[in-house]
Amino acid sequence: MTVSLNQELMTHEKKFISIPTLAILIIIGLSAITTGIYFPVQFNTTAEAAESTKAIKSTLLGEGKASFYAGDFHGQTTANGEKFNMNHLTAAHPSLPFGTWVRVTNLRNGRDVVVRINDRGPFIKGRIIDLSAGAAKALDIMKTGTTRVKIETLGTKHSASAAG
Repeated sequence: MTVSLNQELMTHEKKFISIPTLAILIIIGLSAITTGIYFPVQFNTTAEAAESTKAIKSTLLGEGKASFYAGDFHGQTTANGEKFNMNHLTAAHPSLPFGTWVRVTNLRNGRDVVVRINDRGPFIKGRIIDLSAGAAKALDIMKTGTTRVKIETLGTKHSASAAG
């Protein structure tokens, strides 16, 4: 039995992505780039965040009282448009640009955490930053609710993600 060259070629066809599917993927990619959609880096632990931002020069922003917010706001939209996840290492600050990374150090126990600014606040006089519950746990302030902290800026989303 003889197999023709044409039949042999047909049995060894390679599957490629279809042109319409490729076009859709390109359009989605270009839309994300041109609209400035930012896919935030999320760290699972404080150690990952600290390691990722080691090479970044920090600038002391100041000292003051920090608080945290969690339960009532979990799942709601933050000021930068993303959904608030109380377990992520994020924070609210009155004026820092969204995407700015800051190291927050608990002045009572020396613990620190690296957070990304994604919201506005705090709205209580005398407080300088509102932390997510994940960040508050890392600083060990869940019981007290507030503590004195030092805040150092580490850069924007672009420079912080480039370090890791």
